[in-house]
Amino acid sequence: MEIENNEKKVLAIDLGGSSGRAMLGTFNGNIINIHEIHRFSNDPVMMNEIMYWDVLRLFYEIKQSLVKAKQYGKIDSIAIDTWGVDFGLLDEHGNLLENPIHYRDKRTKGMIEKSFQKISKKDFYSITGNQFMEINTAFQLLSLKENRREFLNRARTMLLMPDLFNYLLSGVKVTESTIASTTQLFDAKKKYWSKEVINSLGLPEKIFTDIVTGGTVIGEISKDLCEELDIASSKVVAVAGHDTQSALVATPTVEDDFIFLSCGTWSLLGTELDKPIINEKSLKLNITNEDAYKEKSSFLKNIIGLWLIQESRRQWIREGKEFSFAALEKMAECAKPFRCFIDPDDPMFIPAGNIPKRIQEFCRKTGQPVPKTEAEIIRCIDESLALKYRSSLDEIKLCTEKNYKTIYMIGGGIQSQLLCSMTASACNLEVSAGPIEATVLGNVCLQFMAMGDIKDIKQARAIIKKSHDITVYNPKNVDMWNEAYKRFKEVVKC
Repeated sequence: MEIENNEKKVLAIDLGGSSGRAMLGTFNGNIINIHEIHRFSNDPVMMNEIMYWDVLRLFYEIKQSLVKAKQYGKIDSIAIDTWGVDFGLLDEHGNLLENPIHYRDKRTKGMIEKSFQKISKKDFYSITGNQFMEINTAFQLLSLKENRREFLNRARTMLLMPDLFNYLLSGVKVTESTIASTTQLFDAKKKYWSKEVINSLGLPEKIFTDIVTGGTVIGEISKDLCEELDIASSKVVAVAGHDTQSALVATPTVEDDFIFLSCGTWSLLGTELDKPIINEKSLKLNITNEDAYKEKSSFLKNIIGLWLIQESRRQWIREGKEFSFAALEKMAECAKPFRCFIDPDDPMFIPAGNIPKRIQEFCRKTGQPVPKTEAEIIRCIDESLALKYRSSLDEIKLCTEKNYKTIYMIGGGIQSQLLCSMTASACNLEVSAGPIEATVLGNVCLQFMAMGDIKDIKQARAIIKKSHDITVYNPKNVDMWNEAYKRFKEVVKC
């Protein structure tokens, strides 16, 4: 990668549920370029029947990223984005009490119902505006209070995943607002922690830090770390710490009203608004509000996404069948369409394990043909995801009372041309697919905005649109998809 002397350089660390990577971003005043300099796996560890994130290994890989970045000269800043909801707890000395626990761990089972004994569902939603999901931080902390109270009592600070790594880099303990808004402990209107929710659940107020907005320079890489790695110090920027919100920043649109679909392990479909929508309709539909960049809000549905394909592939590998993702897609293209559907968000699909077997069980239970081959299972997943996107789009439109012309599909999922095409057809809308690296590009843009090199999000989106390829998909066989949607809705109701 060739870098001009006058180009600023930033390092974006993007941590996903199965892997992480370090991307060097440069900006010459016209074009943003990104270059991968380090990639590593993110493997959860089971110990004593608890699923942990290996946070120490992840921090080691972040340090390796900084070392590798040296060959390109001094970087101006570093920033980290991650998945939402998970956290680490620090003691009075600032040390981790234990490795953060994975949101797929079983400890939150039943905690939503238990929370309603302490605060009504209506009040809970009216404050936080969050979709009720067992994985949310509120229910993880409630589980600690109910089952490991003495452990929670020892905690002095809670830091969500991007904020935890920012602290390990800089020594600064703050919480960035977009990641805070995934917790179901954040007041969506006041843009701060909700004392009412925290106190109702009986959680200790002392563990919650000050909140900063995305795009804030919070400090610099610590002197000790610079000496350990033999690197020059760089600014540490709290970007939109939730990867979805970093990706939203990079949505290449000039429209004020648009639908985005961030497609990865999770799919997140929604729109960007000036303020949250929190009412009986959005509560009934279980739509979430998250903080977005610069006082905007995102109104979206969390949908289990490519996890279903990723975990199916892992199961087949365990059985000795080494399929690539490309091979699975090609097989699915040839499978008979519209045989059977699943509800991707059924709780049975959240835990790791034998997803193909669970898909078969779902189809059997709902009286549908049971997919037997790998091709049939992948076809079932892709069609079900596309139809789930359609139902979520209908719910968003019902609440916003707006119509949309285009779905801006971003993230790694757009590498599946089959899923992109199915999405356009199922939703009967044009799909603008790209960029693949939306999360990293949003992270990079927010760093350049924090340093004054990019003026605002409008300019950032225009730069991204001309810097990266976009592919357009148009609807096909709409009548067939409309018939399939009617069947899908019946299945989901079951």
